[in-house]
Amino acid sequence: MGKKPMSLLAVGMILALASGGCTVMGSTYAKKVGEAEGLARELAALQQKYKDLSAENAALNAQVASLTEDRDRLAADNLNLENVLQAKSDTLTGTILELRQKIAVLETENRRLRLEIADLQKSREETQKASKTYEDLMEKMKGEIAEGQMTISELKGKLTVNMVDAILFDSGKAEVKTGGQAILQKIVSILADVKDKSIRIEGHTDNVPIVGMLAKKYPTNWELSAARALNVARYLQEQGIDPANLSAVAYGEYKPVAANDAPEGRAKNRRIEIILAPKE
Repeated sequence: MGKKPMSLLAVGMILALASGGCTVMGSTYAKKVGEAEGLARELAALQQKYKDLSAENAALNAQVASLTEDRDRLAADNLNLENVLQAKSDTLTGTILELRQKIAVLETENRRLRLEIADLQKSREETQKASKTYEDLMEKMKGEIAEGQMTISELKGKLTVNMVDAILFDSGKAEVKTGGQAILQKIVSILADVKDKSIRIEGHTDNVPIVGMLAKKYPTNWELSAARALNVARYLQEQGIDPANLSAVAYGEYKPVAANDAPEGRAKNRRIEIILAPKE
């Protein structure tokens, strides 16, 4: 009897232990199952995230490739554009330099032309004035011209009044005679209005040497032609011609207008010339 309760007690204890062990093992299994399910869900989520990120990565790589292609194309286009612009810039720079050179040449040429025009206008005005003076003298001195005592010529603004010495001087004399003064007075009435010309009086003679008593006063034709030119200049001054515009020159026998081997030629060479020329 004593041993039987003990056995029953042991069996009960064993059953109790077995029943408690099953409970513990069930709890652990459930926990593991839960952990496995959680891990499975996490794995699925990570796999989905990996899939999504892979798709996004592929899309980004495609975008990067497209943008890189666009960048390379734009860089090439930009390089080509720079080359084109540089070429155009070089061409324009060369054209500008060429135009500047042409402009400088034209400006120089225009300045020259303006000066030439001014000179031509001045020359035309002087020629017109000289022509007017010429016409006035021709009208005033037509009697002396008709008698062959005087010639008047005009060329390129230079006017020359050529008078044989006989109408101004007595033979062998240098003083202007009364009749000569009357002739010079008619010339003065024209020359008084001439302000822009120099008036040069030239004395000329033939080649006949001066002899006798006259040679003491005028040793050669130089002295005689000089005295006659000076006396004409002095008379013009006395009649109001500005002496700053007057000059007297002696050529003696050395600028003949005719041969001296005949009386007619020598008569032409003995002359006074009044020359109106532009001022220097």
